[in-house]
Amino acid sequence: MQASIYKDQAIAAVLSDIDSVAEKNKKGTHYIGDIGGFVEKQDCDIQKRNLVGNACLDEGSANFRGWEYARKGDYHKNLNPNWSYTPTYLRKMHHIRRFFSGLPKEARILDAGCGEGVLAEEFSQKGYSIKGIDLNYSSQYVTRGNILDMTNLYEDEHFDAVLLLDVFEHLAFADQPVALKEIKRVLRPGGHFLVSIPNQAHWNSRFQFAFHGKLDRTDIEHNHVGERPMKENIRLLSVVGFQIEKIVGVTLTVPFLYRRVICRRPARFRWLHDLLEYFAIPSLSMLNLYWCRK
Repeated sequence: MQASIYKDQAIAAVLSDIDSVAEKNKKGTHYIGDIGGFVEKQDCDIQKRNLVGNACLDEGSANFRGWEYARKGDYHKNLNPNWSYTPTYLRKMHHIRRFFSGLPKEARILDAGCGEGVLAEEFSQKGYSIKGIDLNYSSQYVTRGNILDMTNLYEDEHFDAVLLLDVFEHLAFADQPVALKEIKRVLRPGGHFLVSIPNQAHWNSRFQFAFHGKLDRTDIEHNHVGERPMKENIRLLSVVGFQIEKIVGVTLTVPFLYRRVICRRPARFRWLHDLLEYFAIPSLSMLNLYWCRK
């Protein structure tokens, strides 16, 4: 009980300091936990410039590619069936499309940290009003921008729904509540917030820690700098002020079976991955989808 109180106090302390942290972000004086790891910002106005690597670059390029997109190209659009994450990605997209089916086409939607803008492109072509924003990508469907500070792009309570998919774990712990507060700012009261976050305490990670003293991380440490167990993610979402309506688990990591069979031959054993989804309780799943309301 006392430990829980300490955790709440720690999170509250971070939240109380969000405004000063955001101000430091604008001045370029801290490290951002971006999807490529920690990135040092230079002294430049983020209203006009963004950071990639260790350089400040103008936002003018209509087809900018940074981080993994510069090296791999549009790897979510051109999905490799033998990528170990592909079964998880496809199952996640199945749930996200169901989320869209419950939204009217006139709803204003933001996909924050959208990468190549897979959903922004798909649902724009279906007639939805959806915007994409990402620090490391720009295109017809994606605006380059920093989700920690979108004041130069979107006014308060502008969107009816916001997506934050496979982004949260790439943010440093101190930046996670900053991002959530900024999303809350641009979301209208009662608006929908769908966020997907890896669960560091998934089944195989618990098994590996219990018997070998190590975690089964969902990615290398410098990519997932802000990875947390599910209960910590729930606590943080709640303290910031989001109401969690439901949580869906994706990818049940059965020890031995997941890493030694499914991950090694994902195209061949995708059927097995999907069969196990019927038993994918969130606390033991590798990825969690949180349906939230402001």
